[in-house]
Order: sequence, then C-alpha cells, then structure tokens
Amino acid sequence: MSDRDPGQPGQDLRPSGSPSPGEPVFIAVGFLRRAHGIHGEMIMDVLTDFPERLKPRRVLYAGDEHEPVRLQSVRWHNKVMLVKILGYDSPEAAAKYRNTTLFVRMDELPELPEGEYYHHQLIGLRVVLESGETAGVLEEILTTGANDVYTVRKPDGSEILLPAIEDVVLKVDLDRGEMVVRLQEWG
Repeated sequence: MSDRDPGQPGQDLRPSGSPSPGEPVFIAVGFLRRAHGIHGEMIMDVLTDFPERLKPRRVLYAGDEHEPVRLQSVRWHNKVMLVKILGYDSPEAAAKYRNTTLFVRMDELPELPEGEYYHHQLIGLRVVLESGETAGVLEEILTTGANDVYTVRKPDGSEILLPAIEDVVLKVDLDRGEMVVRLQEWG
C-alpha cells in the first residue's frame, strides 16, 4: 500500500511530513545497484508496493537531482527487477546510475480508495488518543505479514507500537495532520 518516501532533503516539511504546497514531491520506487549483462540493464531493488506501474516508456527521476529518465525495458529476474534506461545501451553507460535511487512524482501517483493512505502521508502525523491527549508522532511504519505496525514517539522520547487496525486507528485527518487512536488493553 505504500511508496516509501522520507521526503526530499532540504525541504520544509509540514506536520504531516509533506513538503510545503507548490513544491514537487518525489517518492522512491527503486534503487539501482549495478549493471547486469552486456546491453545496459541494471539490477534494481524495488521500493514500491506497486511494481506493476514500472513499465517501458515510464518517466522516472534519478538521484537527488531528480534527473528525468525513461524506462526502455523492465523485467523480473529471480527476485530482482532488471530495468534498462533509454539511451544507455552498455554496462559502461548504465554505470552512471549505479547506486542511484529512482523516484516518481507524487502528483503522478493514482489516488487510493477512501481510508487507504500512502506511508509518506502518515509519517509525521500527530497521534492523539480518543480522549484528546497527545500520544506522540508517527515516526515509522513497520510492514508485517498481517497488518502494518505504527511506531509512535511519545513526548518523553519513549515509543509505543500500534497495530494499524480499525479497532486502534479511529480516524486519519491529513488536513489537521493527526491520527486519532484508541489504545488496546492487552490482558
């Protein structure tokens, strides 16, 4: 359900973890490791839950400078994706992108159904108990087999772990930058 994004370095972030309005936001979708074969393909670690959106002719943005590049080909090889960037037809040419993160623009992401959120939309939200008391700030989302788990940093510096389930997460209000939760009694 997520395209993971720590935000852009140097951007002013709002409480929700998002940059100021008007600034483009880039979401990491892959990490190019090294060339594979003799035709310029690169081994890419997939950083998105939607790898089916990485298709030939898709424009991605490479590195911290967000240089536009176009995918020429995409295929799975064992458990990694092999991608070829248009115009880079040899391992030597493709080496320019070794150890480079590939991004998409957030405004190019499809909308999710109501009640579903990208991780980058949730990181940084203020977490509030249903009583109105501040519990902390959502710092990290752990992806598990059953459901995500939210790591919340409390004001005293300690952390609590909250399962991302309906009984716990009562409301997400991106405009207010907060998530309302109900702590569970585990007996």
